[in-house]
Amino acid sequence: MRALLVSELGDPASVLRLVDRPTPQPSIGEVRIDVQSCALNFPDVLLCQGKYQVRPDLPFTPGIEVAGVVTAIGEGVTRATVGDRVLASPSYAHGGLAEQTLAPESSVYVLPESMGFDHGAALHITYHTGHVALRRRANLQAGETLLVHAGAGGTGTAAIQLGKAFGATVIATAGGADKVDLCRRLGADLAIDYTNDFVEPVKQFTNGRGADVIFDPVGGDVFDKSTKVIAWEGRILIIGFTSGRIAEAKTNHVLIKNYSVVGVHWGNYALHEPALNDAIHLELCDLFAKGLIEPLVSEVLALAEAPAALMRIAARGSVGKIVIHPHA
Repeated sequence: MRALLVSELGDPASVLRLVDRPTPQPSIGEVRIDVQSCALNFPDVLLCQGKYQVRPDLPFTPGIEVAGVVTAIGEGVTRATVGDRVLASPSYAHGGLAEQTLAPESSVYVLPESMGFDHGAALHITYHTGHVALRRRANLQAGETLLVHAGAGGTGTAAIQLGKAFGATVIATAGGADKVDLCRRLGADLAIDYTNDFVEPVKQFTNGRGADVIFDPVGGDVFDKSTKVIAWEGRILIIGFTSGRIAEAKTNHVLIKNYSVVGVHWGNYALHEPALNDAIHLELCDLFAKGLIEPLVSEVLALAEAPAALMRIAARGSVGKIVIHPHA
């Protein structure tokens, strides 16, 4: 089978090589999937660079979000059978940028017939992350104000749609006129070009109160400025650090404004509370069926085009989700 392989660490364009590899065989508790769609994510870039919190042994194949058809199951698997249409998070050794991948049974979910493979791959991590962040960690309520940073990106587009589905007023920031316009089309009540400033526009829009919940996948300066527009008893959600700088919270400021800085690591729920992920998946499928959410797939590319696409994600030059078709 064909796969993209990382044999040394570095930028995706430099270290990803298209090779032929043996078809992997599932072990106990694993499922093998014929990959129809693999959605790209910023963590795939970090995996190639050796900067992600998980560092698989070399060589490995990245790709942490897939949809496809089950072709084999390991001993003890009960959540899937051969022939099922599924979405999943593959193992770090045998990722989704390959024609066949392996995934732990706990990460496998049956794909509704109404949902295509591209939407299925693009739904899994970003929408699960958004749901856990907004509902579980922030307890976002209808009528509250949600500020979403990097609103045109993968997690940002999901957070905008979920925020509106949950009844919040949504403010989104993005870089450049085209991305700002996209945020509006996704449902944002206010969209701001953060290359200028977002602090004063947010204050004006909220009559000085600020945002009840801030969804921050950027970190760095964006986090620092977010502390200026967080409402009393607000919640700043730490999703990631695409800016490259991990910000430091000033705890005296946290105390005075009485807000919370809340970590969001969706992946660990599979270990600590897997039943929650199952419930979230069912709710997301219901929201999709009702037309309240729909993953934004901006590009569909062949396997050989993935390295360049990952470089665009690293440079924050993409919108929504880029999906790879490994058999193309």
